[in-house]
Amino acid sequence: MKAVAAAALGAGYGGCSSIPDGSPREGRPNFIIIMADDLGYGDLGCYGSEAIDTPHLDALAAGGLRFTDFHSNGAVCSPTRAALLTGRYQQRCGISGVVTAKSHRHTGMELDEVTFAEVLAAEGYRTALFGKWHLGYDRAFGPVKQGFDEFAGFVSGNVDYHSHIDQVGYEDWWHADRLHDEEGYTTDLITDHGLRFIEQNRHGPFCLYLAHECPHYPYQARADEPVRRAGEPGKTQGGRRDRKAALAEMIAAMDSGIGSIRRRVQELGLEKDTLIFFCSDNGPAGPGSAGPLRGKKGSLHEGGHRVPALAHWPGRIAPGTTTDQTAMTMDLFPTMVSLAKGTLPAGLKLDGVDISPLFDGRSLGEPRPLFWSYKKQAAMRQGPWKLVNGALYNLDDDLGEEVDLAEKDPARLARMAARYDTWFTEVTRGVGNRLDIPPVSDLHHD
Repeated sequence: MKAVAAAALGAGYGGCSSIPDGSPREGRPNFIIIMADDLGYGDLGCYGSEAIDTPHLDALAAGGLRFTDFHSNGAVCSPTRAALLTGRYQQRCGISGVVTAKSHRHTGMELDEVTFAEVLAAEGYRTALFGKWHLGYDRAFGPVKQGFDEFAGFVSGNVDYHSHIDQVGYEDWWHADRLHDEEGYTTDLITDHGLRFIEQNRHGPFCLYLAHECPHYPYQARADEPVRRAGEPGKTQGGRRDRKAALAEMIAAMDSGIGSIRRRVQELGLEKDTLIFFCSDNGPAGPGSAGPLRGKKGSLHEGGHRVPALAHWPGRIAPGTTTDQTAMTMDLFPTMVSLAKGTLPAGLKLDGVDISPLFDGRSLGEPRPLFWSYKKQAAMRQGPWKLVNGALYNLDDDLGEEVDLAEKDPARLARMAARYDTWFTEVTRGVGNRLDIPPVSDLHHD
């Protein structure tokens, strides 16, 4: 695919914009994609949380569109990020599980995968990623090799929020493809880089991807001490013992930073030219809340992948609106390309769909089949019906996935299982087993 993509993208392939800075916007919006890490469906005030104060995210919801049926492509970090970047099911590029600091330091998402950053760069957008990458530790697999003009952040699954040491003892804070540490709390550093980028590229168009570490462990707020040191592996979690209190402080810091991002957009007069989209990469870890949903991070029950999502774009999205239409992380790629009036490389087929009709209150049409796979778990969604690990649920009547209807509707169960098998075979055909994709025969059982 790389040869096809390179020919189609021309000079923009590899992250170099083919249109000079300051070129006319021509009705194309800026994009600010903000992804939280391990934030649960019940962790924001606008989703019912009474334990965590999130006034700025709640204001985004009040001024825009709140999704009640938005899903991460994966139940853990790396798969969702691969799907976001490529607009395709993550299994197609072999990122079916976590790219770990211990076992995957010399592999990552292959460079022949076409990313939204590459496509938008070819359309004249300036592109940047600040925060978490988690799709390859080696600099050969880094963000600036995948279409981003700028990168500052970390490449692992998580770092100490203060010392920026990963979970096996490596220093992990980069500028472009070079280690370059900065003093500061990761949440604030990500925000600060985002504010600078918006200011420098205010004439647009730009695409800014803010990949927050928050609220992933280690559970550390701004005032806490570092828990990791270079060359000292094994401190995988660490941080505060009062994890729920720490979580609330961490989310409050991210919320404050998002408020700063929105204010900067307002101050520069860019609000009506800028789509801000916020979501999480998967469900919550231990101290987080999935609200009314069953399961948490790592589970293919709803709590593992139904996540908060907000879209804000004054003048295009009516304030205070809600949609129950089903959407997924991989839909953001085709949505941005459509709004940018861009063109996909010849031969590139995306699994995601353009969800911009939802911004105008329109429907996406008939519900499409959607699929999840992680380790020995399997799930499929068709309208209200969900197959997960051999059980069948009607989510319209049973959002908590408590009543298994498999015995009452064996024909539907069989049809959905067969369709899942077809999908799994298709998306994994010819893909290497770098991250231990399980065989299809194992996927209908816990």
